[in-house]
Amino acid sequence: QGQLVESGGGLVQAGGSLRLSCAASGRTFSTYAMGWFRQAPGKEREFVATISRSGGLTSYADSVKGRFSISRDNAKNTVYLQMNNLKPEDTAVYYCAAASKTILGSTWTAYDYWGQGTQVTVSS
Repeated sequence: QGQLVESGGGLVQAGGSLRLSCAASGRTFSTYAMGWFRQAPGKEREFVATISRSGGLTSYADSVKGRFSISRDNAKNTVYLQMNNLKPEDTAVYYCAAASKTILGSTWTAYDYWGQGTQVTVSS
């Protein structure tokens, strides 16, 4: 798959919105399921959302359901995470990842490639 580069993180007040992007290099982006994970200080990396190769299937962690939306543009080799109504507990480093052997992956072990992460900080 090559390189995954996240962007769009930052500091936002509670109730605000951010859109994260993850740009993938290489020509096989559409053959990978994509996912977003996050890791807060002192906590384990946790699943946020995943999307199938075509974008027709999605799945979310209960903690973000109804507030976050994952999408992808295979023509642009990019996956997005729209985050609305952000809460302080959403503060974390957010990582995108690519999985070649799963339709939807909610566990980090399903993923083959990872980005370096982008920091999201939500102030109360």
